[in-house]
Amino acid sequence: MGCSSSCAVKVAIVTESFLPRVNGVTNSVCRTAEHLAAHGHEAIIISPAPGPAEYAGFPVRLVPGIALPMYPQFVLGLPTPKVEEYLREFAPDVVHLASPIVLGASGVAAARRLRIPTVAIFQTDVAAFARRHGFRGADQVIWRWLRRIHAQADRTLVPSTATMEQLARYGVPRLALWRRGVDLERFHPRHRSESLRRRLAPGGEVIVGYVGRLAPDKRVHLLEHLVDIPGVRLVVAGDGPAEPKLRRLLPTVEFLGFQSGRALSETMASLDVFVHTGADETFCQAVQEALAAGVPVVAPASGGPLDLVRHGSNGFLYAPDSPRSLRLCVERLVRNPRLRAELAARTRPSVQARTWEAVCDELLGHYQDVIGVPPGRLAA
Repeated sequence: MGCSSSCAVKVAIVTESFLPRVNGVTNSVCRTAEHLAAHGHEAIIISPAPGPAEYAGFPVRLVPGIALPMYPQFVLGLPTPKVEEYLREFAPDVVHLASPIVLGASGVAAARRLRIPTVAIFQTDVAAFARRHGFRGADQVIWRWLRRIHAQADRTLVPSTATMEQLARYGVPRLALWRRGVDLERFHPRHRSESLRRRLAPGGEVIVGYVGRLAPDKRVHLLEHLVDIPGVRLVVAGDGPAEPKLRRLLPTVEFLGFQSGRALSETMASLDVFVHTGADETFCQAVQEALAAGVPVVAPASGGPLDLVRHGSNGFLYAPDSPRSLRLCVERLVRNPRLRAELAARTRPSVQARTWEAVCDELLGHYQDVIGVPPGRLAA
């Protein structure tokens, strides 16, 4: 790759998930594309249909996809020779594989045939996801498949230390840490809305909330163990296949549905305590967003939250399989406004350095390493 003193890079992003589907993988791809566009780089995005024709000024190449029977909102890209055709036509300097599973397997194989360096982003614990959705006993098969994909990549980026340790145990080589950024403007304490708080908790209750997908792998049903805590109003923002069942299980909980933009900013900042229930998170963006919004977090002591929640400082960690531990942590914050305020004061500072600008600059450094460009030569 020939470079001037500050050279642009051509990136082909092959992603298992993209708009209009909204999830952690889509969010990371969007922020990456925006950063590449803002700094004069070139890119294409290859993703399962349906989807937009372009994003951030970059073309989106759509390939056939199929919705998962147990989770129709998740569309899995199918293997296709189109991936190699798109890569050959664009001639990228690096292929970015976003949470590769099936479409990503086509991407890494095509990149190897074309001798294009690859950076794979491990983002979803597929084995745990399958297990929570009823596919038990498939862990070893899934991990063999994932190891095969990632072994072909020049570098695999993982979002947390717990995930790095997990992948190392399964024999995935060439690992490096790449955490996620957070939008410090969208998630900010100034979005706290007293009018929203009065509507959600007219009696002045402590507002405890969950924000995220409503799916079996998120274990939102654990909120059942919090509904009878005196002086608490439980709120859930999000949608997903588990929503009808959760509404029946939790009739006194306020379900706000899917939120984005200003509504999401206000809801997150208006909580007194954020509770996360999923125990298989490789990172947990929602926890980071709650911290940025100034809200103390109660999360399971497993996976990504271990890097984000400092027990007793900006939140509490509970034993992942103990509803009693979850309840005790929430009760402690509900009953002690002073403690809640002390933890809230330390939430935003704990993530303030993790802007998407800084995190995406780190990503450019990983591109630089696998392409073989001398340090400092990629435009940042």
